[in-house]
Amino acid sequence: MKKPRKMIYLALLVTFGIVLHVIENMIPLPFPIPGAKLGLANIISLLVVVFYGIREGLIVSTLRCIIGALLVGSLSSLLYSLSGAILSTIVMALAYKYFKDIFSLVGISILGGVTHNIIQVTVASLVLSTFGLYVYLPFLMVIGLFTGFFTGLTAYFAKQNLSTTLIKINFVGEENINNET
Repeated sequence: MKKPRKMIYLALLVTFGIVLHVIENMIPLPFPIPGAKLGLANIISLLVVVFYGIREGLIVSTLRCIIGALLVGSLSSLLYSLSGAILSTIVMALAYKYFKDIFSLVGISILGGVTHNIIQVTVASLVLSTFGLYVYLPFLMVIGLFTGFFTGLTAYFAKQNLSTTLIKINFVGEENINNET
């Protein structure tokens, strides 16, 4: 894929991630657990990992977190979301690269969601100098399973649709996208 086209697609994916991040912040959550979120923007992170790889996934996740925090968050929310996004993207990328025959996108997304929750609780514990926050971890893990399932399922259907669309309009197929730099 030509570099300008790739940059345009990545910029669009960053934009979609930011929009999902903003929408997610507008949705009231039915559970009163600090740090619990739906993780809608992780759909984009997973798709970028699948179509482009780990480097681009980290770039898109980082930009999404920074711009999203500037729009609807704060400096502290940036610290938590950025640390969780970076490590969950790495875990999802490694799982996709080495275990995609074992884990579906749903399983990979669940791994990412659980990783995100563990990292956020760890960062919050370090920042606040208390390990009492780990009390929330079991609840966040259960929520991470459900939200990871939902985001993974959405990413799976989006990937299927994007793969057939790319082939239909004579773009490069998924195999070539992953191999180019």
